[in-house]
Amino acid sequence: MIYLDYQATTPLAPEARDAMLPYLGARFGNPHSPHRMGREAKAAVEVAREQVAELLPAGGSIAFTSGATEALNWAIKGSKGPIVTLATEHAAVLDPARAAAQAGREVRILPVGADGLVDLDAARAAILPGTGLVAAMLVNNEIGVIQPVAALADIAHAAGALFLCDAVQGYGRMDIPANCDLVAVAAHKIHGPKGIGALWIRDGVDIAPLLHGGGQEALGRSGTQAPMLCAGFGAAAALMRDLRDSDAAHLDRLWRIATQRLGPEWTINGSFAHRYHGNLNLHCDGVDAARLISDSREIAFSAGSACASGSGRPSHVLKAIGLSDTEARSSIRLGFGRYTTEQDIESAATMILDAAERQLMWAV
Repeated sequence: MIYLDYQATTPLAPEARDAMLPYLGARFGNPHSPHRMGREAKAAVEVAREQVAELLPAGGSIAFTSGATEALNWAIKGSKGPIVTLATEHAAVLDPARAAAQAGREVRILPVGADGLVDLDAARAAILPGTGLVAAMLVNNEIGVIQPVAALADIAHAAGALFLCDAVQGYGRMDIPANCDLVAVAAHKIHGPKGIGALWIRDGVDIAPLLHGGGQEALGRSGTQAPMLCAGFGAAAALMRDLRDSDAAHLDRLWRIATQRLGPEWTINGSFAHRYHGNLNLHCDGVDAARLISDSREIAFSAGSACASGSGRPSHVLKAIGLSDTEARSSIRLGFGRYTTEQDIESAATMILDAAERQLMWAV
C-alpha cells in the first residue's frame, strides 16, 4: 500500500525503533527510582530531553507528556484569563477552549481568510489588554497553511498575554519562533512512537498542573515516564535535525510531481505560497472524497483530520476558509514525507485520477 497520510501519523524511523528496544527489555527500570537501573533509565530520558530540545527555542524547559493533546490541554487549562484562538485550530485546542468557556472564561475565536491565514489587524482588535492566552497552530494539520506565528506572539505579548504554539506539524521541519511562551509537539508526527509528546515552557512562565500525583516532570507534570518512548522520541528528533535539508528538498520534488500530475481540475485548498509542501489538500468538483478513498484501496490517504474521520460532518477547517459543504466533501488530503518515493506519487496520482474519472463518468 502507498502511504500518503503523514499528517495523521508518520512511519516509525528504524533508528527510533532501535533506540527504544533496550528499554523494552533488560533496561526496564523506573526512571524515578534511585538504584542503578533507575538511574540508567533516567539517563535515557534526559538524553532524549536534550535531543528534543535542540529543535525548540532556547530559554525554556521540556515536560514530556502522553502526546500533544495533553500538552495543549495543559497549556490552556493551566493558564488564566480570556483565550483567543483561530477557527482552523485542531480539536485539541478548540475543545479545551470551549470547555474553558463553559467554566466561565471568555473565549474569542478569530476567522481566517480564503487562504487559511488569520488577518493580523483582526487579531490586534481581538487580542486586548487582559487577554490571558493566545493559541495558534504553526502548520495547519488539514491544509498545511503556515500561520504568522511570530507576529501573533508579538501581538499577544503587547496585550500582556502568553502565546501557545501548536507546533505538531511544523516541529523539526521549520524553525519555531523564539518568542513563543508555550509549544506543544508530538513524537509520532516526526517518525517517533505514538503515546509521547512534550510541552515546552519558557523560563519564567507559570501554569497550573493538569495532572496531580508526584510531580515528576517540569512544572509539576505527574506520571511515570516511559524511557522507551522518550528514547524513540529523542532519536526521531535527532534525525529530523540531521535530515532537515534533505527532507525538505525531497518534499519539494514530491510536491511538484503531485501538483503537476493531478492537474488543473484539482484546486488547492488554502494558500499556495504560505504552506508546508508535505501537505497537499485539494478538491475536485463533482468528486465524493469518501467514495474516492474507498475506491482507491491501494492508497492510504484521507479527507481531513484523522481525529474527525467518521463524523460525517464537513471539515471545520475547510468550512472556515469558505468552502461549501459540497466542496469540502470533494476534498482530499495527501500527506507525504521522508519515506515516500517519487514512484509512489506517480502511481497514487494515476489511481486517484482514474477513480475520480470513473465517478464523474457515472455522474453524467
